[in-house]
Amino acid sequence: MGDRPEPFLLRFLKSVGNFFEAPADFAREKIVVPNQQKYPWYHQKYRRVPTIDECYTDDMVCHFEANMQYQRDRNVDTEIISILRNRYEDCCLWNFDDRHLCEHLFETYEVAAADWMAKHGDLGPYPNVIDALMKQKHRMVWERRHGPVGTGMKTAQ
Repeated sequence: MGDRPEPFLLRFLKSVGNFFEAPADFAREKIVVPNQQKYPWYHQKYRRVPTIDECYTDDMVCHFEANMQYQRDRNVDTEIISILRNRYEDCCLWNFDDRHLCEHLFETYEVAAADWMAKHGDLGPYPNVIDALMKQKHRMVWERRHGPVGTGMKTAQ
């Protein structure tokens, strides 16, 4: 029961495997891993660009960057709403006989949907950052004159 020599075919297959695997391992260990950026999150983090109210009126590059930042933020907000809705629907499917277990998810979804509507709603099919800024400005003017939106107009006394 001593050590038996390794069969020739097994040694040959290992050497062929090492022949193809060694360059890939070398490239990964010496090139890819040292140059890899470590992110504690799963998506790429973009630097924040100046918002549209910080851009000069004739700076088209700043306007474009602000618009792209708005589009990214809108897409993120939309995905958050979608995830919250899916969580609520999944909870309802799993707890169809005990729906009160899902009420906290529904309330969270409703608050997030109302916030999304206040920020991005009614801007049309191709919203841009200027439309969103004007919507925010009009809402602020309304609240200054009439109080919070949804409470009705103040009466003159």
